[in-house]
Amino acid sequence: MSVLALIGYAVGGIVFLILLSGIRFIPNNRIGVIEKRFSGKGSVKSGFIAMNGEAGYQPRILRGGLHYLMPIQYVVHMMPLVTISQGKIGYVFARDGKQLDPAQVLASNATVTDFQDVEGFLKNGGQRGPQRRILREGTYAFNLVQFIVITEERIYTISLSKEESDTIRGMAEVIAQRGGFRPVVIKDTDDTIGVVTVHDGPSLGQGEIIAPVVGDEPAQADTYHNKFQDADNFLRAGGLRGRQLQVLVEGTYYVNRLFGTIEMIPKTIIEVGNVGVVVSYTGETGADLSGSEYRHGELASKGNRGIWNEPLLPGKYAFNTYAGKVISVPTTNFILKWIRADFGAHKFDENLTEVSLITKDAFEPSLPLSVVVHIDYQKAPLVIQRFGDVKKLVEQTLDPMVSAYFKNVGQTRTLIQLLQERSAIQQQSSLEMKEKFEHYNLELEEVLIGTPSSPEGDTQIETILNQLRSRQVAAEQVETYGQQEKASIKERELKEAQSRAQMQTRLTEAELNINIQTDQGKAEYQRSLQQAQQIRALAEAEAEKIARIGIAQALATEEQVRAYGGPQFQVTQQVLTRFAEAIQTSGVDVVPRVVVGGGTAEGGSTSSNVMEGLLTMLLSERFGVMADESAKAPRSPEADALREQIRKDMEKKK
Repeated sequence: MSVLALIGYAVGGIVFLILLSGIRFIPNNRIGVIEKRFSGKGSVKSGFIAMNGEAGYQPRILRGGLHYLMPIQYVVHMMPLVTISQGKIGYVFARDGKQLDPAQVLASNATVTDFQDVEGFLKNGGQRGPQRRILREGTYAFNLVQFIVITEERIYTISLSKEESDTIRGMAEVIAQRGGFRPVVIKDTDDTIGVVTVHDGPSLGQGEIIAPVVGDEPAQADTYHNKFQDADNFLRAGGLRGRQLQVLVEGTYYVNRLFGTIEMIPKTIIEVGNVGVVVSYTGETGADLSGSEYRHGELASKGNRGIWNEPLLPGKYAFNTYAGKVISVPTTNFILKWIRADFGAHKFDENLTEVSLITKDAFEPSLPLSVVVHIDYQKAPLVIQRFGDVKKLVEQTLDPMVSAYFKNVGQTRTLIQLLQERSAIQQQSSLEMKEKFEHYNLELEEVLIGTPSSPEGDTQIETILNQLRSRQVAAEQVETYGQQEKASIKERELKEAQSRAQMQTRLTEAELNINIQTDQGKAEYQRSLQQAQQIRALAEAEAEKIARIGIAQALATEEQVRAYGGPQFQVTQQVLTRFAEAIQTSGVDVVPRVVVGGGTAEGGSTSSNVMEGLLTMLLSERFGVMADESAKAPRSPEADALREQIRKDMEKKK
């Protein structure tokens, strides 16, 4: 094979390899940025992107798959897809496009709908620089030569120069400092609002400090720019650069922090018992609502510049404190104390001290005061309009007025009168000062006067007070002694009365006892008489009974005597019987145990019979004489009558 043939094969192989090198494979998770090295149309004459096929970076990109490009003429730069995480924000910087206007800070995207279409972006008037439109979460296939995408995680770009990289990195730091990679989240529990400051658009007019709300009402403003989330519509609707009157309340807002920064401030809270008087720094100058006779300023209607005639009632308000001031005015009664180092929670009276007086008798006491004041909530704007705030009202008007009044009162009274007539002075001052307070749109409820005291180092007032105390103590002692004397007299009278009552009680008891004893004696006497009569009757009955029994016994005895042979025999028998019983009872041996003589020897019965016979013979002779005498004695008539009566009774019983 000839050398020429070999050279031909070699050249053909090289050409084939070069042609094969035009085949490009792009993975699906990446893109290819095309750079054209040379072209018959020359280089780009204006701009950065070769829109007409010139040499340079091309507007279109290669997506995943196989692509064929002319070898050597094209270079493909492999770049990742742009990914924005959930709940994050991405910022876009365009290298090519129309220049920004002198007043512009961010590029307008009014005619651009898609950053992924570079050709459409440039043909539709897209501007270079940082864009107003932001990127929400998702994955994008951007031409990273035309667009630089800044996210919280990384910066997506093809670095062209160190200076540009430093600029982009500085922009990312600014966004991070403003919290721009995350949306604005305002929670209802935080009681805060967001004040927006716009950094793009026309400037405010001369003398203006707050940009007005876009549109006539805030609701219309939301339709224009959706709470500053659509920067182009905001500016198109007439929005101005600067701090905005409209604020952000609870919610989530995706705001471009290069377009507008957000400052969180607390809500305005009007506590119960207060109203908020609004002093507005913005708005139109409206008609004066205070009336022609009021010469202390003008009142404005709500929304106009000046002091609003309608105060804010208790509640929470999303009030922009950069656009105005809310002055809290108490509507409940509050106390102002002219007492050093003693003041209320509102601190309106923290600079007040006791009123220095000069009395009629040349004493110089210090008089502590307390004044109860009320402000009508409808008159609160007038008070603020005249004095600025309540503390200035107290220090610049009420303090000198009240002090002068009581100085005049002190000059017309002595120190003792000042002390003794405190109640009258307090009542009179309440009536006289009420009219003066009404002149300042205030309502005086009550004046309270304390005890005057001496200046430091002066003891004259204390001396007078001590003398008054001593005098009063003496007077009280005199009164006490008089009362004690009266009490003693009353006590003596009481004791005498009690003694009389006790004696009367005793007398009454004695009389009752006498009566009772008399009655008891009479009862005892009657009872004794009754008992005596009863005893007499019983005695008579018993005597009669005994007599009857005796007579009966006598008659029975007489009959027995007669039956036994007469009284002598009966008496003899009874005597002997009793004599025998006596000898037997005493156990005396009447007859000796040994008898000398004849007879039987068995138990001495023969001797005993002999003794009995002997005694009978001796006694029968004596008792026979007594029996005869008894029989010869005459009977009494009573005995005979009784005997007859008993006999008759016995016969009747039979």
